[in-house]
Amino acid sequence: MDSRALLERVAGPDTLVHVRELPARPNVVEPFPEDLPELLVERLSLLGVEGLYRHQREALDAVRAGRNVIVATGTASGKTLVYNLAFAAEAILDAKRTALYLYPTKALARDQLRQIRELKLPQLKAAVYDGDTPRAERPLVRKNANLVMSNPDMLHASLLPDHARWADFLLRLSLVVVDEAHVARGVFGSHVAMVLRRLRRLIAHYGGEPRFVLASATVGNPAELAERLVGLPFDAVTEDASPSGEKVFALVNPPVIDEESGARRSALTDASGIMARLAEAGVRSIGFTRSRRAAELLAEFARRELPAELKPRVKSYRAGYLPEERRELERMLAEDRLVAVASTSALELGIDIGSLDAAILVGYPGTRASMWQQAGRAGRRESASLAVLVAQDDPLDQYLVTHPEDLFDRPAEDAVIDPSNPFVLEPHLLCAAREHPLAEEELAFFGPEAADAAARLEERGELVRRRGTLHHRGREAPHRRVDIRSSSGHLFAIVIRETGELLGTVDESRAYDHVHPGAVYLHQGEQFEVSELDLANRVALVSRADPDYYTQSRDTTDIEVVGASERAATGDGVPTFYGAVRVTNQVVGFVRRLVASGEVVDSVPLDLPPQTLETKAVWWAIPQRVISRAAIRPPDLPGAVHAAEHAAIGLLPLVATCDRWDVGGVSTAYHPDTDACTIFVYDGYAGGAGIAERGFRSAERLLEATLETVRRCPCPHGCPSCVQSPKCGNGNEPLDKAGAVALLAAMLGRSWG
Repeated sequence: MDSRALLERVAGPDTLVHVRELPARPNVVEPFPEDLPELLVERLSLLGVEGLYRHQREALDAVRAGRNVIVATGTASGKTLVYNLAFAAEAILDAKRTALYLYPTKALARDQLRQIRELKLPQLKAAVYDGDTPRAERPLVRKNANLVMSNPDMLHASLLPDHARWADFLLRLSLVVVDEAHVARGVFGSHVAMVLRRLRRLIAHYGGEPRFVLASATVGNPAELAERLVGLPFDAVTEDASPSGEKVFALVNPPVIDEESGARRSALTDASGIMARLAEAGVRSIGFTRSRRAAELLAEFARRELPAELKPRVKSYRAGYLPEERRELERMLAEDRLVAVASTSALELGIDIGSLDAAILVGYPGTRASMWQQAGRAGRRESASLAVLVAQDDPLDQYLVTHPEDLFDRPAEDAVIDPSNPFVLEPHLLCAAREHPLAEEELAFFGPEAADAAARLEERGELVRRRGTLHHRGREAPHRRVDIRSSSGHLFAIVIRETGELLGTVDESRAYDHVHPGAVYLHQGEQFEVSELDLANRVALVSRADPDYYTQSRDTTDIEVVGASERAATGDGVPTFYGAVRVTNQVVGFVRRLVASGEVVDSVPLDLPPQTLETKAVWWAIPQRVISRAAIRPPDLPGAVHAAEHAAIGLLPLVATCDRWDVGGVSTAYHPDTDACTIFVYDGYAGGAGIAERGFRSAERLLEATLETVRRCPCPHGCPSCVQSPKCGNGNEPLDKAGAVALLAAMLGRSWG
């Protein structure tokens, strides 16, 4: 495939702002270790594997030497082979050895099971043990399998609470694998860290002593991430020596279509056009979007541009679909029955989706690690490929397309987790005590903050001390109250009113925004209108509809400073704080906007209860002298500080591993807790996720990039590329772009002429 010629065919020269050609890497392999069992070498030869890449050999040698290893290399670099060989070599020599493989998704576990079975080694008795495993088959897995493939959710909710039945398996456990470890970041990563520490404690209780192998996409801090997840020292293997074909990576920026407002053509419009032209040329592509709704729209817009015979071969894929629906889409991809698929990050992981030629990224996915992972889904092994990032109309995307060196030449970001978050640590200590009474010395498994957390639980009566150990006090198992993937702990079911059919699910923290009464909800290109949101039973009832509008929620947010734990000065001595805050948010209504023009049709009030969040934030208390130097009049200050807040949130992923939807913000001309004009940026998760802390540590760079982005934007009064936010609960009012430039410059001690 001539990627350059293909790019010229699908992307117009007026929108192409940068092209980076990534050269091919040659296929160089090293011999297998001499002591690898001959049977294993023979099986590998039948699969066409005649040796190991340098990073595979380095990692395999370290694992076989008894060390814990994280392999952090690119997509399709053969990380799976490392741990498969390590365990297969042991199982051939000692049939009593066992291994536990953990994957972030059920689909990935089943895909990897197929790879294990391709080795055709009778010594590997592999089985998947997850929520889809029939209950009648679970005792057979426990009894017969020496290689169990599961996920952190099942480990938390089933295997650990039922550990007595797994005693023999845990005693003989020689290898624990955590695949796609870069996914375990933020609050989810903090939960996974606690689940793995509970696992280590029970393994030690039964006398086992396994090694841990983590496989990850490229991240900036692989050894630190592994050690924070597992609580043990790790070796990191990071130099990718796998072969790859030439990749052409293009940055596309849709043109400004309204000089007055500064609005650009939709990234979805340009991306769907590229996807359709690729499909017509017989080029198989995958499009990645940052939201479920966008995935639906990308597929639908591409279908509209294609002839009838190609329309059924373009589908969307995202979380929230039922398992059977996802499995069928995965089969269609692997069997080349689809010419294009529009997906959220759900297909970013290593599941086999066949041979793809092009990847289209609708907007920067939030981290360079994710960007390379998504781009790497096309052109696996030595075939040439095309990757296109279509910039969205937001500050971060607009900054990056004008600073391509930040995308291509900087190292991957650090993956941030905080296992000490009390909202994570305390529930897992309750789970651990329920699984087996906690001895004082066992608290060390859970980190230095565990002793204080246990004392708080004991003081509240949730743990009770008997004969020197801590016991869970309560009849109901605490595991049920901990959803390791949900920031809220609860899921809402989305049900079609007329048939009772389960359409999908949505997290409680998103439910008030996405499935409030009157909301338009998209599923596989079909539109549904929410007729009722049952808060008591956590059910949203929907009916099929075909409106010419979409909906956006409106909310109000109040923030209270609980306590500042750190203080610094940014720029021209602006007091900058990091600490605990309490956020109260209430969805108060929604607006209907015409799909064709974005024009507001009407505004509808809602009566939904407020939601309270205790979390962490970074905030700037802006002195009056800075405001005076910026020459901002009191009536203009709310718009200036609001615009600066929006832009800073939009640029936050530049310095922290996050998406703008992971954080929230509040700005005010005066806040009673700071006695000053204040900008707050807070983590959207209980207890925090380490995002605001990164913002605090990089406050200067964040404000510098924010000022540059807003100042350079060609719009006259503010637009989505600089100060408007798609998630603003106030409908982006008031906003003052010029005031934001003056304020940010004054905060940094700069002129703004």
